[in-house]
Amino acid sequence: MTITHLRPRLLRPYRPVLPAVLAVSALLLTACGTAPGEGSGPAPGHDADSAGTSTSATSGQAKESQAPAPRLVMTHDSGITVLDAKTLKAVGETPLAGFNRLSPAGDGRHVLVATGDSFRVFDAGVWTEAHGDHGHSYVAAPELTDRAFSASKSGHVVRHAGRTVLFSDGSGKVEVFDPATLTDALKTGLPATTAYTAPEAHHGVAVELADGRLLVTVGNEESRTGLALLSAPDGPGGERRELLRNEECPGVHGEAVAGEETVVVGCEDGMLVYKDGAITKVASPDPYGRMGNQAGSDASPVILGDYKVDKDADLERPTRISLVNTETGQLQLVDLGASYSFRSLGRGPAGEALVLGTDGALHVIDPLAGHKIGAIPVVPAWEEPTEWQDPRPTLFVQGAMAYVTDPAGSKIHAVDLKSGKVARSADLDRVPNELTGVTG
Repeated sequence: MTITHLRPRLLRPYRPVLPAVLAVSALLLTACGTAPGEGSGPAPGHDADSAGTSTSATSGQAKESQAPAPRLVMTHDSGITVLDAKTLKAVGETPLAGFNRLSPAGDGRHVLVATGDSFRVFDAGVWTEAHGDHGHSYVAAPELTDRAFSASKSGHVVRHAGRTVLFSDGSGKVEVFDPATLTDALKTGLPATTAYTAPEAHHGVAVELADGRLLVTVGNEESRTGLALLSAPDGPGGERRELLRNEECPGVHGEAVAGEETVVVGCEDGMLVYKDGAITKVASPDPYGRMGNQAGSDASPVILGDYKVDKDADLERPTRISLVNTETGQLQLVDLGASYSFRSLGRGPAGEALVLGTDGALHVIDPLAGHKIGAIPVVPAWEEPTEWQDPRPTLFVQGAMAYVTDPAGSKIHAVDLKSGKVARSADLDRVPNELTGVTG
């Protein structure tokens, strides 16, 4: 393992990425999900088997559009608001009490809302279907359906290899389904799932690989220690067998995927990397060097992670980020000269590492070279709040557009990653908290 320490540079205007990167950018239209935070918040109960009716505050007939209509979905203290991703105008709002977490369901249309005791299905109100000899995008009012996957302390949602995986922290239950079947299944119930329950409940995460094998964290309510690889189910409803285990990962948290199928989880002293049937450890240079939140890209072998060194801090505000090359095992630490939060990490369409700093800039980093390409001023300077559930500027990337919220000013900004400029901004009627989106 090679460790490189890089010193901060002066804030400078963003410069377009290298020609080779731009060429890749033009080909990639989808973005990876943002890294989840620590746990999930409380919320009222919901019946997972109730009828699939809408509880949306808006309603309306579907309207035909000639192109996909990507949308943004954000939470606030009154519920959920949906924005048109192109215009940033609000297209619907749904009331929902409590602190709720958002994750794309994986089908380009639905979002899963972790309410504490369930993963509720939210229809962002846009979809594409065949119509005669042409494909058309149909746009309708968003709705929070009454369909829900029951859960005990609903936690991480992971999308990989055409599967969506749900993890319940309170029970250790893992459910896997095909998001392509979600729309049809919601007409009568929920999609078929395969289930696995960890030996002990813990704040964990699971990833199903393309061949059906399952990576799942190891831990209990007292501690989390590592990662295990399980076989694919032995037939419908069959059991999974443990094939591999590595428990050299204290405080295991989060997950990300690099390239096609290299999976990582963060540790308090480094990162575990699963690749080609083996789990290896990339160690931190410090005795306590936590990389608990990560962002991966299918266009890059490098994982972007946070980096914290104060084990006893109530809230550490780090200025360094980590870059782990999963092909070489090299770890680079880059000092941004500004701190950030767990909602600050993202990846560009060509794999660029993106970090929203407390200086208000979106820092763009070459993940292989480990140096800053530049920084795009987006929002005023800010400070991470003490409570992790509280609103703070949040980054969400969809295609070549990065969306950044400004809770202090109740605004949202769309940053064109190709030009390195803020393309448009909009005022919001609510103070934004979590942010995600669908492609349409």
